[in-house]
Amino acid sequence: MAAALRDAGHWAQICDDRWRLVYVTDDLRRTFGAGELAHFAIGEHQFSEATMVASRRFRHGPNTDELMRRYFRAVRDLVLADTPGGRHELRNLVDPMLHDLVEAATPSDSEVASLEVGGSGLFGPESMSLLALRVRDATGRLAGTAGIFKPAVGMATLAAMTADADSGHVQRMQLVARAARRPAAILFADLEGSSRLARRLSTAAYFALARRLVRAADQCVVDAGGLVGRHLGDGVVAFFLAETAGSESGAARACVQAMQRLRESVDRVALASDLCPEDVVLRFGLHWGSTLYVGNITTRGRSEVTALGDEVNETARIEACASGGRALASKDLIERLDAADAEALGIASDRMAYTVLADLDTATDKARRDAPAIAVCQL
Repeated sequence: MAAALRDAGHWAQICDDRWRLVYVTDDLRRTFGAGELAHFAIGEHQFSEATMVASRRFRHGPNTDELMRRYFRAVRDLVLADTPGGRHELRNLVDPMLHDLVEAATPSDSEVASLEVGGSGLFGPESMSLLALRVRDATGRLAGTAGIFKPAVGMATLAAMTADADSGHVQRMQLVARAARRPAAILFADLEGSSRLARRLSTAAYFALARRLVRAADQCVVDAGGLVGRHLGDGVVAFFLAETAGSESGAARACVQAMQRLRESVDRVALASDLCPEDVVLRFGLHWGSTLYVGNITTRGRSEVTALGDEVNETARIEACASGGRALASKDLIERLDAADAEALGIASDRMAYTVLADLDTATDKARRDAPAIAVCQL
């Protein structure tokens, strides 16, 4: 069994008939163990104190005390049946935080068990179905237990959802599964005159337009290495992290590039929607967030990247002032660009002239109230 899973690749973790770890790939340890080998030995019990310490550092799976207790509660009857010394020995083998669950266990020698366990998935805590299969050798002796995790939805649904997914974007979403402060460039884009356009078009035609715009925007963000944020009606939010772009300058450059590509895509969206280019006009707001709190929010119905911070609200104010299809970028963003990135974008950052939002003819009441001193330039 170990040889077969070893040949299969990177995710093998095998327990013998006494729930001792007998094979764990280095790739599994590194991926689940935050980039370094987990500190437990081959032969360690699956639920020992040492493996529980390692589990708390996992990016995915049962990585909190609550989730690990839930996992042990699901399989404890099988574990107790496989422990030669019974309840007393099992208490000595497992982490002390599981002792109360050992006392409530009832030995079971079921050949197959369908269980519900919990773990931190790609985007947050979730329930998972576990199928525990008893594995026996040619003589009928129990060799161990294989656990097969099944996603909550069927494979047809998963295939449809992920067929066109960008692997790089999924990895970036995985990075922010745990929220933290992350410096990032922020992009807001919104369809100007959307209410008027919605009244003019049929509901079906307007929906098709909004869908084309969102798809074009998401593609531009993904191609530039950003993170797609919330879709607010026919508006788009995106974040470009310094840590994935390689530098603050790289993040600022990616943000501007995404805006430029989306601006170039708008005419094609209008043409596909049987509209004139002047009917489909986007406003753009670009800003820098030094202390953004970026993370992923996952519920049973959706998963999205979001960020909190004053700079997010300021970006919305900048975008609202960019009427007429303009792109307004803050001084904080432009001055993050180094000479090479500014030249690549065609921006003479050392000769830019800025205007505070309060002095713009297009300034909204909210901009004058909430962010009057934000200095911006037109791109």
